[in-house]
Amino acid sequence: MYQALRKFVFTDSHCVGEDSMKSYEDLFEKLDANKDGKVDVSELKAGLKAMGIAFTKGAAQKMVSAGDHDKDAGLDFNEFSRYLKEHEKKLRLTFKSLDKNQDGRIDSTEIKQSLADLGMDISKEEAEKILSSIDVDGTMTVDWNEWREHFLFNPATNLQEIIRYWKHSTVLDIGDSLSIPDEFTEEEKTTGMWWKQLLSGAMAGAVSRTGTAPLDRMKVFMQVHATTSNKISLVGGFKLLLDEGGMTSLWRGNGANVLKIAPETAIKFMAYEQYKKLLASEPGKVRTHERFIAGSLAGATAQTAIYPMEVMKTRLTLRKTGQYSGFFDCAKKILKKEGVKAFYKGYIPNILGIIPYAGIDLAVYESLKNAWLARYAKDTANPGVLVLLCCGTISSTCGQLASYPLALVRTRMQAQASLEGSEQQSMRQLFQNIVKKDGFFGLYRGILPNFMKVIPAVSISYVVYEYMRSALGISK
Repeated sequence: MYQALRKFVFTDSHCVGEDSMKSYEDLFEKLDANKDGKVDVSELKAGLKAMGIAFTKGAAQKMVSAGDHDKDAGLDFNEFSRYLKEHEKKLRLTFKSLDKNQDGRIDSTEIKQSLADLGMDISKEEAEKILSSIDVDGTMTVDWNEWREHFLFNPATNLQEIIRYWKHSTVLDIGDSLSIPDEFTEEEKTTGMWWKQLLSGAMAGAVSRTGTAPLDRMKVFMQVHATTSNKISLVGGFKLLLDEGGMTSLWRGNGANVLKIAPETAIKFMAYEQYKKLLASEPGKVRTHERFIAGSLAGATAQTAIYPMEVMKTRLTLRKTGQYSGFFDCAKKILKKEGVKAFYKGYIPNILGIIPYAGIDLAVYESLKNAWLARYAKDTANPGVLVLLCCGTISSTCGQLASYPLALVRTRMQAQASLEGSEQQSMRQLFQNIVKKDGFFGLYRGILPNFMKVIPAVSISYVVYEYMRSALGISK
């Protein structure tokens, strides 16, 4: 019975054609014991057990939960076949990535090498033990059919190769740190590879921000000073800055901008891991909406902790020659003149900005990733450098567009106490006055230099990130 089942379910075809659909239909009919057009958890368990198909504890429940789109506690044929097709595609990608010599079979050496690439060193004996648990015909190699048969009914929504290749926020730094933190595999966490990647990302961010500091200062200057009446343009703004302080003045505030990278990255990462554990509906499995909530809360936690540095960064960026002698002098003068509250001016629009930025950034990136995997991922989950950079840049830019008005109001609130004759306004008053005086597009003052720095920032951060990975011994 089981051998007959293997023949029509575990075929060598990995295309979704008529034969595959017929196989799924036959399997569905066998599993649907009460013939109600749905397969529930108990039917799936009983059916797979009767057929002699091995599956792990809780696999039937996970499979139904993952495929049950209409939430009726069962899988109809469309849901059943869609789940198997999508899961099989992920298995194919993983098999291809393990098959280093592309001979259609995986041996113990290839398993050992692949785990070493993920930062996990195992002995040859351990690799052979893993292999023998999958190997059906006793050849000590695993072909596609054996691999597919072993894993098809064991759900794995976050396969390691897809996680490893589709990193997002660590690689790119465009000056704003509101995106969802990176996902790390369990191997990366246990081997300490995660801190090397975070360090690489922090160094990339520091060099990238320094390289694009003049454009960042111009963005902040235009956010605070540009209006319809004074018509400060990009070129005119640079002339004003150069006349006031010379060439080196274009890097004012960069020290504080770089200094806040390390504490913000560390706090966000630690908070994210804790929020994921609290919010995950199943241990070790984080759904997209749970990841968004955990990431937003982690971002809010990190921003709350380092927000005084954000205020000082804005003040130092806008300072006139001789106004502050340095970082600590700025902090001392703000505290003396305005009190502790001054270090949290603009905090509310800043926290509110996390939700549209992180939400749209994650949604766009996941959409682009899934579109690429569905259309182009045939032999590997690796999209290549160009696709990764394009996806990350597009998603981050979309996030910035959505949250930019809040970022502008935040910057004005941070700066208004340092401006002579400036009235202290609330978030609501600022929004109303900007729209009244400059129209809707007044909320996007400074967006041009902000967009101009995206491509150089991405390019610089990626190159430095790769150099740092190489220096720290992180394999690709």
